[in-house]
Amino acid sequence: MATTYDLILTGGTVVNHDGEGRRDVGVSAGRIAAIGDLGQASAGETIDCSGLHILPGVVDSQVHFREPGLEHKEDLETGSRAAVLGGVTAVFEMPNTNPLTTSEAALADKVRRATGRMHCDFAFWVGGTRDNASDVGELERLPGAAGIKVFMGSSTGDLLVEDDEGVASILRNTRRRSAFHSEDEFRLRERLGLRVEGDPSSHPVWRDEIAALRCTERLVRIARQTRARIHVLHISTAEEILFLEQHKDVATCEATPHHLTLTADDYARLGTLIQMNPPVRAARHRDGVWHGISQGIVDVLGSDHAPHTLAEKAKPYPASPSGMTGVQTLVPIMLDHVNAGRLTLQRFVDLSSHGPQRIFGMARKGRIAAGYDADLTVVDMKRRETITNAQAGSKAGWTPYDGREVTGWPVGTIIRGTRVMWEGEIVNPSQGRAVEFSEALPA
Repeated sequence: MATTYDLILTGGTVVNHDGEGRRDVGVSAGRIAAIGDLGQASAGETIDCSGLHILPGVVDSQVHFREPGLEHKEDLETGSRAAVLGGVTAVFEMPNTNPLTTSEAALADKVRRATGRMHCDFAFWVGGTRDNASDVGELERLPGAAGIKVFMGSSTGDLLVEDDEGVASILRNTRRRSAFHSEDEFRLRERLGLRVEGDPSSHPVWRDEIAALRCTERLVRIARQTRARIHVLHISTAEEILFLEQHKDVATCEATPHHLTLTADDYARLGTLIQMNPPVRAARHRDGVWHGISQGIVDVLGSDHAPHTLAEKAKPYPASPSGMTGVQTLVPIMLDHVNAGRLTLQRFVDLSSHGPQRIFGMARKGRIAAGYDADLTVVDMKRRETITNAQAGSKAGWTPYDGREVTGWPVGTIIRGTRVMWEGEIVNPSQGRAVEFSEALPA
């Protein structure tokens, strides 16, 4: 008797823990039920993936969707629309909203806003502060919590814990891996005068590589003293990569597509559109982060999607805000790097799916394996497309990659067995749910 599934993806090249190979994928009740030759099976829906690659659902573990409080830039619906248009099946959203996500009530409010309204699945980072340091051990285990996020250098918002004792007071109470924006606030304050009015290329002069390395060195030392696990976000310097290579027992780290793609030379063309914290830097730092990719030092990719309106970005530097869009372009930019030979497709999967599952303990996500959620990113590795502002699902409506031609493109986004995006169109209504984590499973 032939087996029946809800969905079968046929004829595609599956990329998972077995490597790459032509396999069918059968889905039942939102989860992967079988992998292999399913030619004798039947299904309520069949998707022909001939000529396409089927990847585990891409996870973007660092996005800013600006809700509540800054919805003129982005909101949970529009940010998640951009995510699924770009092949992303789950996101971890940051706490620097208004109000800040620093309490159980604020987290619950975000989960309520997101459930059934976001197009992708989600979790929310909870901001660690001096005021809630004693509570972070409970906050990080709440439903929908990705963990604790700490800003050691000032960026967008009011979350700042710049001193060693303040950071230690938080880490003493965490049990999960906590994420950090690592720039030394004391050095940033000393160097404020190095900003040049109207010249965004002075941004990496002000927020220099020493500010990044010094803070990461301090952070690792504090993590060892408190016996805590840490995750260093958006690594931007060659020196940090070499330092973190020596501390993989306590520290994981993230790279972003913009730090792997852009350099300080691009300020002349793009100006404040690529103004980020930490900054896009000289080419040697881009190459240093690629060394971290090739040597396995970098654990995950995150877009650091941080939208502002074009009117806000048009303000003369340094009045212009730091941040750019990125969740929709993470997959095509990185697939273009795959096609250029800078990393393999399996390494991309390791960074965008297996890595988040491994270091954050996502339950039933991040792998194409029986029993896991049927979260799948379907891509055409040969397709050539030009990224444009007109494609943007984000409310911001722009990308720094406007006009850039890439090879490799997301064709479909499948979340828990439902086709959400196909060929650039959202084909099913929002049904996002909170991601669950093995260290915080409900009773």
